[in-house]
Amino acid sequence: MQDIEKIEAEWSTRIDAAADIQALEEIRVKALGKKGEVSLMMRSLGKMTPEERQVAGPALNGLKDRLNGAITARRDALEEAILNARLESERVDVTLPVARTPQGSVHPVSQVYDEITEIFADMGFALAEGPEIEDEVHNFNALNIPEHHPARAMHDTFYFPQTGEDAPKLLRTHTSPVQIRHMLKSEPPIRIIAPGRVYRCDSDATHTPMFHQVEALVIDKSTHMGHLKGVFIDVLKAFFEVDDIEIRFRPSYFPFTEPSAEVDVRCSFEKGGVKVGVGDDWLEIAGSGMVHRRVLEAGGHDPDIYQGFAFGMGLDRLAMLKYGAPDLRAFFDADLRWLRHYGFSAFDLPTLSGGVGA
Repeated sequence: MQDIEKIEAEWSTRIDAAADIQALEEIRVKALGKKGEVSLMMRSLGKMTPEERQVAGPALNGLKDRLNGAITARRDALEEAILNARLESERVDVTLPVARTPQGSVHPVSQVYDEITEIFADMGFALAEGPEIEDEVHNFNALNIPEHHPARAMHDTFYFPQTGEDAPKLLRTHTSPVQIRHMLKSEPPIRIIAPGRVYRCDSDATHTPMFHQVEALVIDKSTHMGHLKGVFIDVLKAFFEVDDIEIRFRPSYFPFTEPSAEVDVRCSFEKGGVKVGVGDDWLEIAGSGMVHRRVLEAGGHDPDIYQGFAFGMGLDRLAMLKYGAPDLRAFFDADLRWLRHYGFSAFDLPTLSGGVGA
């Protein structure tokens, strides 16, 4: 058995001298990896007598633990140095005067908001807005969402504390309440879009607690699913700026539409990105359907006279698809580097004549 103190001193010196994380990892492998010096010494315990193992075993285990501790401490120090260097290099002095060259840019979600609004406006749709703090009547009841529906549960919806006998308030979970509010104060024909912020208890690479939706609503006496498909194809052609778009409708269920369908667009997944309009893959992009009779009645219109269609899409996901952003959460991180990469000039307003993505 070699001198453990000497071995520990040699490896401790190497660990302290490691200049970066990679060098430290190489030292760890040489010392404690499967074929590392200390690991090979541990294997030799089987060849010792019981008396020798009683002495060598605790000594080698102690050596292994101390080296692991030294490596962890050195890694923490190196990571802290890296973080401090990064923070120093990214420091922004907000007290300095603004540079003469404009530094601001339009957020991708705002850009897509403007693009979608421009496209629908050209098709004769008006812009409708409503409150983000809603009541259950407009957010659920008028949209034919029953009391037992999981969307009404606390784990999916942000409710405000109830005060007194007032009905509980909540952050709207979709922009559909805007449709109800608009129908109650308007007479058909109705042709609107309702873009805006919505809120749900969800967070991962493709979901955030706050995100953006746009919904379209058409109400008249003769609108049918064929019109829905035609509008959808025209919108996608203009938004993705391609001449050929193929979509398909899959039967689905939504409380506020009947029949209901989810809409997929033909695409291809290439090199980590998505190309719309070509390929053999399909990507779900929206929910749609004919407005349910009960929703028409809640909006103050006779379902025996009027009918219509509605569909909704996520503005953030549209931005991800068109501009190649891989993670939805990055849209809300306020990282200046990300914004400089994906941002748009405030002077390049979307127009159909010049290209909405210009």
